[in-house]
Amino acid sequence: MAENSAGPGTSARIFNILIIGQGGRIGYEAILFAASLRKYDPGFKGRIIVAEPQPGPLWAQDPRMSVDQREALLSLDAEIVPFENRHFGESYPQGNKIEALAVLPKGEPFFFFDSDTVVAGPLSALPVDFDRPSASMKREGTWPQIELYGPGYTETWKSLYDAFGLDFEGSLDLSEPDEYWGRYLYFNAGWFNGPDPVVFGQRFLEMALAIRDHPPEALVCQEIFPWLDQIALPLVISSLGGGRPGPELAGLDGDITCHWRVLPLAYAREADAVIEAIEMSAAPNRIKKVLKSYDPMLRMIYQGRGHKVREMFDRADLPRQEKQIRNQIKKEGFWMR
Repeated sequence: MAENSAGPGTSARIFNILIIGQGGRIGYEAILFAASLRKYDPGFKGRIIVAEPQPGPLWAQDPRMSVDQREALLSLDAEIVPFENRHFGESYPQGNKIEALAVLPKGEPFFFFDSDTVVAGPLSALPVDFDRPSASMKREGTWPQIELYGPGYTETWKSLYDAFGLDFEGSLDLSEPDEYWGRYLYFNAGWFNGPDPVVFGQRFLEMALAIRDHPPEALVCQEIFPWLDQIALPLVISSLGGGRPGPELAGLDGDITCHWRVLPLAYAREADAVIEAIEMSAAPNRIKKVLKSYDPMLRMIYQGRGHKVREMFDRADLPRQEKQIRNQIKKEGFWMR
């Protein structure tokens, strides 16, 4: 079990990090994540575990990383651990984060991060209470989409809490108005944490499969995909005694980590420190040699196209919706992923 040099919930707790690594884009993103962690948190004492899906009936192509990608990750002292997709796969790749939790050491505190995340500060110094699981609040009101004459937010979310015997009222943010999406516990699954990945993963899997296979009647008008992980995640966290992150975790999705998601979007809207972290982490020759094989990183990071995108926007006065930013980038011919 991970060593604790202080009591539960303190910043001294050692934890492991899980990211996904597979061939193509996600493998290159995983390398950039690992490089940024090593550069900006050299004191990190946990394990970086890169979970790699294996070929099988749920994948039409081999999902494993290339030799160059694997060697780059190993050079950064990341561990590549295989896992099998038994329930998800190519049809729902977001399910990787659910099934991959089983490869982490049982009983050891963990963080999961989407691979398209950069570390820009000392992550291991954050005062994280792993006994109170939480997740990213960098989200928009993407689910549920309320239909005229259909169930509202309260009826929709309450049906899920009731299905699993959970406290719905306790999950509400009463500072937000009734029937406004922000009142209801909803996360971006770009990061989440907890005290035991095996327990967390089993709960996550059970709930996601139940929602997929036997959704409550109130969900009849709702699209389940691609939101399944974000529908189930609040229920998992509620069931394990967690909730919204407190101010002590503001550095996540802030000045410690950034879920940048798509490079043109990152250059358009993220802080200077985030862009610096991306570029500095990608700069060493052994990393550059691999990342430049991925065209969006070659164009955006190494050939300066990202800064052309950056010049198009005022970070102090960005369009309110992400779609508007995307459209503006596409109009100028700079959109890449």
